[in-house]
Amino acid sequence: METISKQPNFEQQLSRLTDVVDDIRQQISVYREVASKAGVQPPSDVVEGLLELNNRIARLRKLVYDFEIERRNLAALVEIGRVINSSLDLTMVLNEVMDTIIRLTGAQRSFLMLPDEDGEMEIVVARNWEKESLDPDEYTISSTIVKRVLSDGEAILTTNASADPRFDSQESIIAYNLRSILCVPLQVKGKLTGVIYADNRVREGLFTEKERSLLSAFANQAAVALENAMLFASVQQTLNEVTELKNLMEDIFASIASGVITTDTKDEITLCNRAAEIILGIPLKEILGTPLEDMLSLISPELMEKVVEVKQEDRRHIGLEVQTWLENRGMVNLSLNITPLKTAEQNTQGVAIVLDDLTEKRRLEAQRRLLERMVSPAVIDQLDPDSLQLGGSRANITTLFADIRGYTAFSEVTDPETLVAVLNRYLAAAADAILNEDGTIDKFLGDEVMAWFNAPIPQPDHTLRAVRSALAMQDQFKQLSTEMPSDFHLSFGIGIHMGEALLGLIGTHKRLEYTAIGDSVNIAKRLQENAKPGQILISQVAAGEVQDWVELQPVPPILAEGKEQPLLVFEVLGLR
Repeated sequence: METISKQPNFEQQLSRLTDVVDDIRQQISVYREVASKAGVQPPSDVVEGLLELNNRIARLRKLVYDFEIERRNLAALVEIGRVINSSLDLTMVLNEVMDTIIRLTGAQRSFLMLPDEDGEMEIVVARNWEKESLDPDEYTISSTIVKRVLSDGEAILTTNASADPRFDSQESIIAYNLRSILCVPLQVKGKLTGVIYADNRVREGLFTEKERSLLSAFANQAAVALENAMLFASVQQTLNEVTELKNLMEDIFASIASGVITTDTKDEITLCNRAAEIILGIPLKEILGTPLEDMLSLISPELMEKVVEVKQEDRRHIGLEVQTWLENRGMVNLSLNITPLKTAEQNTQGVAIVLDDLTEKRRLEAQRRLLERMVSPAVIDQLDPDSLQLGGSRANITTLFADIRGYTAFSEVTDPETLVAVLNRYLAAAADAILNEDGTIDKFLGDEVMAWFNAPIPQPDHTLRAVRSALAMQDQFKQLSTEMPSDFHLSFGIGIHMGEALLGLIGTHKRLEYTAIGDSVNIAKRLQENAKPGQILISQVAAGEVQDWVELQPVPPILAEGKEQPLLVFEVLGLR
């Protein structure tokens, strides 16, 4: 910025005027001395002319000095106006404003006060003549003068505050020994937005009307610059918040498992997240900007009709399930939610489609349904896949074996397709009878089925459940006889025994089998092997558990393989 010390031309011109004045004075003095020695009275008009010329040159010198100071103050005002209006950095603008005030007025300190959130004035910038920020303990100002400027909206100038009758009783002025003070309002469009306060606590009479006018003009520029800077800071903060929110939304949008697709009013895809790209098996660049109808036609042509309904009727379609073939994924199951995409004013500007891939879920559901045909759903619900371990534990169970009689001869005269179909119907009937009593099907061994009761879910009446299952099988086989040709009529031989067995997971971590082993299982097997077609044999120990509810008939003891003593056995005739 231009200052007097940086103007050698002005100094040289001022020095020349001073030399001229001094030279004229010296010439007048010499002229008078020579005339006095010569005894000649110098012409009065010559002397007066020289004195007048001297005074005029002196006045000219003062005018030149005042004009140059004024010009440089205005130049400084223009320059600082350019500087503060060229920056939107609030801190930089505030410091520049305060430093310029000190430089232009010769003040020791300058303060900028702006309203806080409650409307109370607070000091936001405080600088000294060394361009340093003041500490809060140096904020010694006249609050009386500040309040008067705020109330009147007019600048206040005092050359000696301690002796000024307007403020002679104010404690702050007396306590802080304040001298020259200049305080001007900051106004933008007639609205008072703050004050600038400058002072010098040493010199009296420092500020004049010229400084007040200069500072008032400067304050008008500074007020606009501060308004712009604060507005920019507010906009920048809002932009940062919006950017942060946008980044957060993008992170959330990218991390959600559901696919999201949005369109504009022309049904062109404007947004698509990573999940949608994976679900559809289509690169993002091939989705964005394409017509929605082209994308939906790959899933199901009927979906575009749903989109039209959403837009025209302002309704939603939730939970639309589609099974389709996608080129890069094969057969998939998808769930779609189609809803209107609205602005803050609730104007529809397109649609939003949320995609969920149900392929794996449907596959697991199919596997569970298959498993439920082999194991009771209640049993499945009790098993924790994360805690399954190889090995087992002892439990008291009732074991049931059922075998199709005449199957070997039947298979020799029947084609494989028919054989499998007939076998499946009989085994399905047996499985339903077991599962309806919450039994556990261990395995199918060709034309034989093995099951048990009382594990893994305790069943106090487990033996009775096994008997009811066997009787239900008989009823099912009779029903099948009425539905199938006589050549397909088969029957079961069933054995039931109760006793301790070891239950658990047998095999490896790659292939597990939940089964029961032990002597009690072998006895049930031997009973089944000795049962006649359509006969249900039950061991003596098992019969003792159900004799109050089941009609039993003794049959000859069975000499089972591996047993030294014959097994006492009963035939189940029905429920009492």
